[in-house]
Amino acid sequence: MAKSKCSRFLMASLYAAVSAAVLLCPLVIHSPCLIDHSDLPPKPKLIGHRGAPMLAPENTMMSFQKSLLCGVKAFETDVQISKDRIPFLMHDQHLGFLRRTTDVRKKFPHKDFNMSTELTWKDLRSLNAGEWFLQTDPFRSLSQLSAEDKEEARNQSVASLLQLLQLAKSHNVSVIFDLYSPDQEADTVDVVRTILMSDVDPSLIMWLPPAEREYVKTSAPGFIQVYNNEYDMFQDGGNHLNLHYNKLNTAQIRDLVDQNVTVNTWVVNESWLFSLLWCAGVSSVTTNACHLLRDVQRPDWIMPHRIYTIMWITVDVISLVLIIGMYFLQRHCCQRKVSKKERENVLDWKEKELLLLPSVN
Repeated sequence: MAKSKCSRFLMASLYAAVSAAVLLCPLVIHSPCLIDHSDLPPKPKLIGHRGAPMLAPENTMMSFQKSLLCGVKAFETDVQISKDRIPFLMHDQHLGFLRRTTDVRKKFPHKDFNMSTELTWKDLRSLNAGEWFLQTDPFRSLSQLSAEDKEEARNQSVASLLQLLQLAKSHNVSVIFDLYSPDQEADTVDVVRTILMSDVDPSLIMWLPPAEREYVKTSAPGFIQVYNNEYDMFQDGGNHLNLHYNKLNTAQIRDLVDQNVTVNTWVVNESWLFSLLWCAGVSSVTTNACHLLRDVQRPDWIMPHRIYTIMWITVDVISLVLIIGMYFLQRHCCQRKVSKKERENVLDWKEKELLLLPSVN
């Protein structure tokens, strides 16, 4: 009997603990979107990650032109230097150089390129940089393209940094890029020279590569210096930060924004994630899906914290009442079953007693 009571007590305690955790858990959840509507920050600006790679082959002029239709505030790209010192746009490097996004194996079947400086700009321009997009459909988005778009994508070639700068200049759009280089010093000089010769507004250049930053600040003081960590930014007196979205929590983002720091996070493609970062207050996001985030007019959900708290307390109270009610109802039903069984046992006993009585002749 004692063992049975102990087991029932443990089961009841476990049930109570689990129920309490389930009921109280929502009250300790912290979300950046638990704010008043009046406190919602401005919608983050969009930066096209390699252009609009869901709608066109990445890092091609078509891709950046498509991103303009999304209203991006900046083009994000990757820069490498050719054998004849021409800066061009290409993300993959080393063993993957050119293989994924061009037909280099078809054009140069007996060569294995691993460095950008192994090809001249003429060699690079001869490569097709669009056919792979139609063959692989990397984002499962080809169905959104018209026949004309597909034909344009098929004929894309490797783009130069100068081409992108001219497009940025004509549309007053900023440019931010990574510089992939085996010789940062020499390549930085060539990239800065190309930018200055393009006559683009220096304030449109968001300089991200950390190497040779002091040279860049001296040679092109009009460039906006962007940093990939807080320490370097504050040490250098900067106010532009570019980080992966999981490197900062809501409190850190809001603290940085309060210090007039422009915070960009990458790479953000989903509406729910964009909504959270919007509520947190980021200044901009780098995205592959500018055509989708462009149409997001409000966060997926937003609720004043007091309304959220009242709602869950109400749910908790109702749930608690139902649990207690079910407990007493079940207890009452069990007692009735026990009483009924006891009565049946008594009747059975009486019947047996009567049968055992000696019969009267």
